[in-house]
Amino acid sequence: MDLHHVMPPRRALIGGALSTLVALPVLAQRDYGPGAPPARYPDPDVLVHDPKRFRAKLGNAAIRRLHTGMGWAEGPAWHANGRFLVWSDIPNNVCLRMTAEDEHVSPRFRSPSGFTNGNTFDREGRQVSCRHLQRDVARHEPDGRVTVLAAKGPDGEFNAPNDVVVHPEDGSIWFTDPGYGALVEYEGHRYDTGSPRPFIKEAVYRIDGQSGEVTKVADQPFKPNGLCFSPDYRMLYVADTGSSHYPEARNIIWAYDVEGGALRNPRSFADMTLDGKSGLADGIRCDTEGNVWSSAGWVGEGYDGVHVFAPDGARIGQIRLPEICSNVCFGGTRRNLLFMTASQSLYVVPVEARGAHFC
Repeated sequence: MDLHHVMPPRRALIGGALSTLVALPVLAQRDYGPGAPPARYPDPDVLVHDPKRFRAKLGNAAIRRLHTGMGWAEGPAWHANGRFLVWSDIPNNVCLRMTAEDEHVSPRFRSPSGFTNGNTFDREGRQVSCRHLQRDVARHEPDGRVTVLAAKGPDGEFNAPNDVVVHPEDGSIWFTDPGYGALVEYEGHRYDTGSPRPFIKEAVYRIDGQSGEVTKVADQPFKPNGLCFSPDYRMLYVADTGSSHYPEARNIIWAYDVEGGALRNPRSFADMTLDGKSGLADGIRCDTEGNVWSSAGWVGEGYDGVHVFAPDGARIGQIRLPEICSNVCFGGTRRNLLFMTASQSLYVVPVEARGAHFC
């Protein structure tokens, strides 16, 4: 998602639709810079709300900042065979890569990237990306070619695809189209439509793994953003960031039943309200126990970071970060490293949990 640089203008545009995003009191900021004193174990910014259900906190691990200096970091995805992480710096029009063996960062792994937002890898290890500039979903081939998988759906050309996941059993690709990249020049191209909806109704789509046919599978969320499957692929979760433009939108994560290539039974899974204050969920991932790890932000210190929800939607844990968190993914050889893209930086923390899927 891409809200950080446009919050004041959007607030003015929609007449206070973001009034629910009330800032928390500013706390003393933790120093993640070079030469900073080490964190004392256990990490005080990994919070346990429900000790019986949130067992992921490690007593001898700390949050680390791996890289900084980006404009708006997004779309982390872990390549299991290559043992590297890719993520996007949307406004700087690049994808970065960090290798596992030495944490070396290649700052222009893909440049230009088409103002790429979300990334994932398909069953053959090929990077699949949502490109804001081209307003499409594209696949990067091993020989360097780029294959456009989808540029329009049943209602016409997309607004600006945002986040993407792959179903490993049938190879289908599922993605969201909230349209942020078509509303702001900073992250693609700004189209003056006079509406918070750039072109077509915001929706969730599916690309068939065999025919390549694009179908619209859900349009209940005002602005569907991050998405992830449950461990058994029987459910799809979708973050709704519609309150950025629509006053009536709620800051929630939706849940759907997956039936073949369709979504059924739309319902609210989790509410982002905490202690009377509500921020936005963005990128989301599941662990093997069915807990949903959601990036969170736009409230302030004490809220921004990652919120963890049990399968029944109850908030059971939290990871506080000094920046607004945009997205998360599990990586490492055991899928027990939680990578977090947060505004200008990339963070990681080892957890006593395993991601249900690599990306």
